[in-house]
Amino acid sequence: MSGEKYIARADDALRETYEPPMSLGEFVESIFENPGSAAHASKYLLEAIEAAGTRTVVEEGERKERYRFFDDPHNDGEHAILGNTEVLNAFVDDLRSIAARRGKEEKILWLDGPTATGKSELKRCLINGLREYSKTDEGRRYTVEWNISGVDSSPGMTYGDTSATPDEDDWYPSPVQAHPLSVFPEDVRKELLAELNEELDDHIPIHLDAKLDPFSREAYDHLEEQYRRDGVEDLFTAVADDRHLRVKNFVVDVGQGIGVLHSEDDGSPKERLVGSWMAGMLQRLDSRGRKNPQAFSYDGVLSQGNGLLTIVEDAAQHADLLQKLLNVPDEGTVKLDKGIGMDIDTQMIIISNPDLEAQLNKHANREGTDPLKALKRRLDKHEFTYLTNLSLEAELIRRELTNETEIWEADAYEQLAELISEPVTISVRGGDGVVHDRELAPHAVEAAGLYAVASRLDAESLPPGLDLVDKALIYDRGYLQDGDERRYKEEFDFGEAEDGDGGIPVTYTRDVIADLLHEETDRHHPELNVEDVIMPRDVLNAMAEGLEDAPVFSGNERTEYENRLVPVKNHVFGQQEEDVIDAIMRDKRVDEETVEEYIEHVYAWVEGEQIENERGELEAPDPLKMKVFEIEHLGRFDEDDYDGATPADGVEEFRADKVITALNRHAWRNRDEDFRVSDVDPREIPVIETVLGSHDWDDVRRAHEDLEPSLWDDPPTGTDTARIKAETIENMQEMFGYTAASAELTSRHVMGQVSYRWD
Repeated sequence: MSGEKYIARADDALRETYEPPMSLGEFVESIFENPGSAAHASKYLLEAIEAAGTRTVVEEGERKERYRFFDDPHNDGEHAILGNTEVLNAFVDDLRSIAARRGKEEKILWLDGPTATGKSELKRCLINGLREYSKTDEGRRYTVEWNISGVDSSPGMTYGDTSATPDEDDWYPSPVQAHPLSVFPEDVRKELLAELNEELDDHIPIHLDAKLDPFSREAYDHLEEQYRRDGVEDLFTAVADDRHLRVKNFVVDVGQGIGVLHSEDDGSPKERLVGSWMAGMLQRLDSRGRKNPQAFSYDGVLSQGNGLLTIVEDAAQHADLLQKLLNVPDEGTVKLDKGIGMDIDTQMIIISNPDLEAQLNKHANREGTDPLKALKRRLDKHEFTYLTNLSLEAELIRRELTNETEIWEADAYEQLAELISEPVTISVRGGDGVVHDRELAPHAVEAAGLYAVASRLDAESLPPGLDLVDKALIYDRGYLQDGDERRYKEEFDFGEAEDGDGGIPVTYTRDVIADLLHEETDRHHPELNVEDVIMPRDVLNAMAEGLEDAPVFSGNERTEYENRLVPVKNHVFGQQEEDVIDAIMRDKRVDEETVEEYIEHVYAWVEGEQIENERGELEAPDPLKMKVFEIEHLGRFDEDDYDGATPADGVEEFRADKVITALNRHAWRNRDEDFRVSDVDPREIPVIETVLGSHDWDDVRRAHEDLEPSLWDDPPTGTDTARIKAETIENMQEMFGYTAASAELTSRHVMGQVSYRWD
């Protein structure tokens, strides 16, 4: 595409984003068409979040509705917040109460939690989401700008620039994004809002208590005074004439509707909060011995965030400011100077690590005389924790290593399982200056994620018979497979588990894997680049060995995390083992069509219904098809369990208890939809899931009598072992995404363990 076309695209983007300025009257007419444009700060933020919609996720074994806004959809997911859905939902619930003024409007929202839990991502997500929402028609945000040139010989409206000739350069926007309706006298504004809210189809009315900001008030008062001296009768009409006042839309961003106070920002409390006086401009704009607000630099966090959002990042570094913020949510005002106040409409959010709570509680033993008690009462705490879902942790690790931003969404857990186990290829420049690809073999990211999650789970809350890997699997997919039975989260009692409060952070995992990518291995193969493969056990060993030297962990934590390694290794080996068996037995698998046909016939048989055949005709379910499937594929029954094709009691019980019960459970869990058998994934039925792909070594032995696992590393040419190995390596690549090198290493590892017990 030519450069001119990209220039044209940029023109189109800006044309869609910005509108020509309008008069105050035109703005009032527009908000009756689109009331959201006039929303107060907390309501606007809530509308931006809700506009993105929701999706269903499974976290800690439970289905939850999640706001897509926190997936950073406007930025292709780059700063998506993974997990912590309950925390985010509670955050939105508080925001809804604040917006509706239901007793929480004095609250400051506090996001707390350890490092690498998504708090900084929330900040970026809010900024990205609000910026993009303000570019949409329904999310337009407006402020006012002033022009007093030509009224008299005043020195101008500048807050930093010199006066210019009366033209377009004489327009000065409100430096704090003043709401256009704040221009109206209070009584008129209340009447206008009452009429607007009457027509508003929303349970949250629009509120606006703010008066004009000091800069705009200076312009307004100057214009009013001049026209009053001239004897103008309709003063407001003269002041609000589009020669002096106009409404313009702006794109919300940091510094304009969003204020962010960073940990490194310094200055006096007033400078950090609202800004500072400019000495040179004070002399130029001195107004009869008083300070002119036009000589103020409105660069404080509240000034920038007026009209929408104020974020204090790493709040422990600005603990001295927090008490000075109390009057902002209470009274909606802040002072530039002793005699000059400024009304503020902003949603305040503070973000901190756990060290802030320690500072806030340093006087807690003084109880009633605790000087920080008033502040703590106004803080509404929401605590981020480390991820306790394997799929989310695997997704996060991949993001950290590859900068992938796509959000993992799946209709069934099997789709997530494939993503979790996928290999990752990363290009690395070696010491010789040559770029080559390193492969994180299938299950390597899964192994790292599972170990990290296992380190974060509360071992004290484990029900009898379960280990931490079992708990991690229940949290991720909502159930635990136990033979033919599927035991769901609600069947387990985990008590008041403190999961996610501590553990291995993703930054540690990322750094360990990054180091492995640059380390040389001692693996060799005459034909395959096995030296470039990083296996799951390489990752787990490196993570465990690195605990000793990592300053982020205490001695007790190192010991505890080392003890949690073995069950993770066992589970990951089991995954590799399944891959190898499935690859060996590929031609023995039952196709899903056959399985789906069986389910349909059983359901119709139990319910006394008919099914539609290929010709579109209704007919009774075929008892012979069900019998053949149950004998040949399920292996549960033989001819003695049937009278011809009529099933005995045991078969009937099996169909009702194992198949139909699972179908009914699926229908109940998805009861918001119309239930159809054809919608059911066969894997939703535990006993069927085993048919679709699960074999064991006994099956392999029966199918391949001459296989010799002890010869797998270098099988003699022309033997069954050589043939089976070649087919297995190829199948592992086609079925699970292995490369030839990682399939070789994985199958060797598995067969090395199997050979001990084969005979």
